[in-house]
Amino acid sequence: MSRPHSINDEPLSNTPGRKVTIRSVRSLHGTLPNDNGIILGAGPESHKPSLSLFECLKTILFATKINILLIFIPLGILSDKLHWPEVATFVLNFIAIIPLAKLLGYATEELAMRLGENLGALLNASFGNAVELILCIIALKEGKIDVVQASVLGSVLSNLLLVLGLCFLCGGLKYQSQKFNQTAAQTSASLLALSCTSLLIPAAFMATAGDIDQSTNVQHLSYGVSIVLLVVYALYLLFQLKTHTHLYAGENEEEEEPVLPLWLGIILLLVVTLTVAFCAEYLVGSIEGLSESWNISPTFIGLILLPIVGNAAEHVTAVTVAMKNKMDLAIGVAVGSSMQIALFVTPMMVIVGWIIGQPMTLFFNIFETCVMFVSVLICNYLIQDGESNWLEGVMLLSTYVIVAIAFYYFPSPDHPVLSIPTGQLVF
Repeated sequence: MSRPHSINDEPLSNTPGRKVTIRSVRSLHGTLPNDNGIILGAGPESHKPSLSLFECLKTILFATKINILLIFIPLGILSDKLHWPEVATFVLNFIAIIPLAKLLGYATEELAMRLGENLGALLNASFGNAVELILCIIALKEGKIDVVQASVLGSVLSNLLLVLGLCFLCGGLKYQSQKFNQTAAQTSASLLALSCTSLLIPAAFMATAGDIDQSTNVQHLSYGVSIVLLVVYALYLLFQLKTHTHLYAGENEEEEEPVLPLWLGIILLLVVTLTVAFCAEYLVGSIEGLSESWNISPTFIGLILLPIVGNAAEHVTAVTVAMKNKMDLAIGVAVGSSMQIALFVTPMMVIVGWIIGQPMTLFFNIFETCVMFVSVLICNYLIQDGESNWLEGVMLLSTYVIVAIAFYYFPSPDHPVLSIPTGQLVF
């Protein structure tokens, strides 16, 4: 006897009204009462009892194993207040921000599901790189412009080369070939190329200026270009959320419904954001001490180490879904996050610097600009056919290792260039 047909029998792609997100519902199993669909539910007609405050807090704390690292938050704050070595302050706050970034994403998605499809997607897009944004604002406020530039560039490179490379490699070892939505991936990659152009033009402008001081003109050029990039980003959101939503249809395996009440989601978002701000301030303040103790440049710290802080949990998510052959999600996390950093966070830092009186520009040095250009170029080449394999992952990872080695030895203003006599090879 056939059972009645219902909306729950339809695949998710055929039911656009059903809200899905990247976060896996299975991370919440075992933290809530086992009562037929407290989380998953059977549909709009099911009645789900509201959770008590204690159950909500338990859900938040035990949603992921990464939350065990929350014990580093008080240690990181104490390390600054008690004037511990700056290396200890950096390491403790570095570890503390990793679970905070995961909690920030959790709170954002909970609120997004409460606010509805359009506002929720906008909230997800706005807070998708909140940790990087907070780190950059604090570093910019302290005048560490080289760290800000290295951090945004490092976030783009880590997502574009490291994360995407791991996705291609790990997924490719399990599947001979993996297909993904070529149009959506190419759209993000093309926007990345546009943002790369916004860095090439100021660099070329300064390179051809000769001995004439063009700092004021480059500053004004950066303001104008940043406004254009932010407008393009807003139009991209319109493209993604309104006019071409079918290109970004989720392929998630499970439907999700909000667990936390709206008021608790808002409080969680505010508390986590403030905590990230405190830890980020201590982290940025200890960069100089770490640089001197470990004899590495602030540029290398910003380019390689800081991007790990805000993206660690997201990186794991991307690789995990790639190994499940869900490459559209993996590409969305890796390439999409890179595009948001380049098209939103970077120009926003220029505008924030304009407001607070810091000379932040889109003029990166020639070496950083070339690295960005080459990385975007190789990424475009590899995703243009809509398929991936493990060798393409090796190519991206090799590029990231080469870039990391180069920046380790690249001299910063505070680290003079070593003079090596001709004919001598130094290891």
